[in-house]
Amino acid sequence: MTNSSLTLISHPLCPFVQRVAIVMREKNIPFEQIQIDLNNKPDWFLAISPAGKVPLLKVERGQDQPVVLFESMAICEYLEEIYSDNPIHPADPLMRAQHRAWIEFSSTMLMDAWGYLNAFDETVAANKAADLRKKLERFEVVLSDEPYFAGALFSMVDAVTAPVFRYFDILADSVPHDVFGGLNRVASWRRAIGKRPSVRDAVTADYGARFRNHLKDHGALLASA
Repeated sequence: MTNSSLTLISHPLCPFVQRVAIVMREKNIPFEQIQIDLNNKPDWFLAISPAGKVPLLKVERGQDQPVVLFESMAICEYLEEIYSDNPIHPADPLMRAQHRAWIEFSSTMLMDAWGYLNAFDETVAANKAADLRKKLERFEVVLSDEPYFAGALFSMVDAVTAPVFRYFDILADSVPHDVFGGLNRVASWRRAIGKRPSVRDAVTADYGARFRNHLKDHGALLASA
């Protein structure tokens, strides 16, 4: 454990922020959270964010200068290493490497989901839906029969995939493309992840309304879903 003071700099809709927030809640890590407007980024934020993106994690340790971490997985891996009493990575190095590979795979799935949900062209939407479906089919093959990715215990793979499923939970599957149909293990996995308190509490109470407004403001095909 550590006596660091942690501040998570966020945007309410960012799925990468959710990853970090879920991990922090799974590990019972106390932290402060600051929301910023990415359409009007504060000067102080731009000064400490190399890519101008969230999440950022500001780590303050005693009299030392604060350290700012960026990129969601770098932050999650730091938290896993420092707050090791409640691990969410496998202990076995080989299995841990496998999980990290699936985390990268999940990141590409997240981008497909975002592209699909925000598409304003039917051809783009159909292509992104097909790409997302193919990735979910890969997960269907490797998922365990137990609630989570690798079994009974919630892992980092579950944490980083949760934002993908949240999108579709909000839209209540009222989407025109068959993304999840017939994928029974994925469906069970999605339900188990959605029930997790750390996942539920990783977003603000008005997240659903914010997300729907985002789709409408961007003229997405799914804005009326």
